[in-house]
Amino acid sequence: MSVFDPAAPVYDLEVDASGLSCPLPILRAKKALAQIESGQVLRVITTDAKAERDFQAFAAQSGNALLAQVSQQGSVVHYLRRR
Repeated sequence: MSVFDPAAPVYDLEVDASGLSCPLPILRAKKALAQIESGQVLRVITTDAKAERDFQAFAAQSGNALLAQVSQQGSVVHYLRRR
């Protein structure tokens, strides 16, 4: 069940990487970012314990903006704005 978070950014594309271990969530995010336009937002759902740190590093290295990371019910939702 999805929980609506009014503070979460509006997104253009969603990738559910639940159950995947590093580096698969990052690879799925990278592929999805290539499908959207500059300035659009990608929402990625992860359950990997290391994903929060991995997405912070990925954003810094790739130049994509990490808008938010929201923990909810055993998962972390990441919002990336494509550069």
